[in-house]
Amino acid sequence: MNWYRSLVIAFSMYSAIPMPRVDWDREGMRHALCWFPLVGVPVALALWGWYRLCGYLALGRILTAAGLTMLPIAVTGGIHLDGFCDAADALASRQPREKKLEIMKDPRTGAFGVMAVCACLLLTCGAWDSFLLYGGERELWAAGLGFILSRALSGFGVATLPLAKESGLVHTFATAADKKAVAVIDGLLALLAAGGMLLLAPVPGLLGLLGASLALLRYSLVCREMGGTTGDLAGYFLTLCELTVLLGLTLGLALEEGFL
Repeated sequence: MNWYRSLVIAFSMYSAIPMPRVDWDREGMRHALCWFPLVGVPVALALWGWYRLCGYLALGRILTAAGLTMLPIAVTGGIHLDGFCDAADALASRQPREKKLEIMKDPRTGAFGVMAVCACLLLTCGAWDSFLLYGGERELWAAGLGFILSRALSGFGVATLPLAKESGLVHTFATAADKKAVAVIDGLLALLAAGGMLLLAPVPGLLGLLGASLALLRYSLVCREMGGTTGDLAGYFLTLCELTVLLGLTLGLALEEGFL
């Protein structure tokens, strides 16, 4: 029953999918981050459904790519993109650590955050457009596994990285979590997702994993600068990881087709 409550809490927090009401007590939150990577499953299914629908209706690549860009935001409620926006504002401010933490906490959106989100969405849509030019359904499933991978790595980071402050969403989940169980389960899910990407699309999958590695490196450097992770930084990493995985997959497809 506690695992069921943890599943409901994870999907209630990290998705916009309607879920039953449960008590958000410490015991229920203990393993919530273990289920967090599975939020990527409905994202992947939504992408596949949109891809098939657009193919059936012959809607064209641009509209298909736009839908593939927006569907993950619709499924998750934009929670990670919100964190990406706040973190981009703070990191681009060139202020001391304490001031950056204040900027991330501020609910107002600054110019740097707006520019970062616009750039992210444009790159994502452009990458999907190129992806559709070179790839098919098999490669799309590899991309879908990237949404599980990014969440598994994010959950693993929350369980293993220090916390930059003594409050906030990540602090609440991290202090209530069974960190050893979260690290083991999310680590295994990350390995399974990575293996699936390589099996489905070896060359694109390899470059997609390289993209995830670069996002993870950036995340570790930012966390070192900030003295640990926060909810906004976790969202920053997850959004960046999804983008770099997609860019890597698209580059791999282009290489396979001999266009580069």
